[in-house]
Amino acid sequence: MNIALFQYAPVWESKTANTNQIISALENQDKKFDLLIFPEMTLTGFSMNSEIISENTRGATAAFFTELALEHNCAIIAGMSLFENKQKFNAAVYFNSEGTILGVYKKIHTFPLSDEGSFYSSGKEVVIINDLGIKIGLSVCYDLRFPELFRMYAKAGVELIVNIANWPASRADHWTTLLKARAIENQCFVAGVNRSGEDSSASYQGESNIFGPTGANLVPEISKCPEIVTIDISEVETVREKYPFLQNISLI
Repeated sequence: MNIALFQYAPVWESKTANTNQIISALENQDKKFDLLIFPEMTLTGFSMNSEIISENTRGATAAFFTELALEHNCAIIAGMSLFENKQKFNAAVYFNSEGTILGVYKKIHTFPLSDEGSFYSSGKEVVIINDLGIKIGLSVCYDLRFPELFRMYAKAGVELIVNIANWPASRADHWTTLLKARAIENQCFVAGVNRSGEDSSASYQGESNIFGPTGANLVPEISKCPEIVTIDISEVETVREKYPFLQNISLI
């Protein structure tokens, strides 16, 4: 399975500029990938201007990623500010290779240091996607600090957990450490896609990565956009059978 990590520096709140960046970066891409993963709030950056940037899943942002999935014949995970039932959510949306939305994960843990909870409602449910022959669990940025969410995915047999983020450089070591820990403790692949560059409040180190079910670092350094990584998903079953630690979970 080929996973493309799309790490880039979005232009602040400019959906047009960012769609152009994405199209340009993918224009001459000749290697096939099955899943393309973008950072949190892909087309805007981590903006609290939810009244202006939020859309529903029938809006221009979803339409753009639908067309992208069709053009590249791949599944896509993208972030957006979602307007739904008079509420706004920081969401990760999964599009299959036919451009159909298979699931929308609404960020459960809003980030208190940015007062995110004043602008976005918290999601209440885990979201598991059955596509590409595997089970995929979704999460967004600050969720990474809460292992119980990832434990729920592991207990459901998820083989790949994805975290899309705008994780600041000031806590870069936490990002890498937590991604690796979530992979080891849940014996699955964990992919983290973070933005790079700067906005008005923070700098971002990028350091997007995939860790294997024993904690192997599969992307020592991002060298291009997108960075394409090949994983053998059968490794999850092999590791879980050899070391059946998940069967000993007793508190949740």
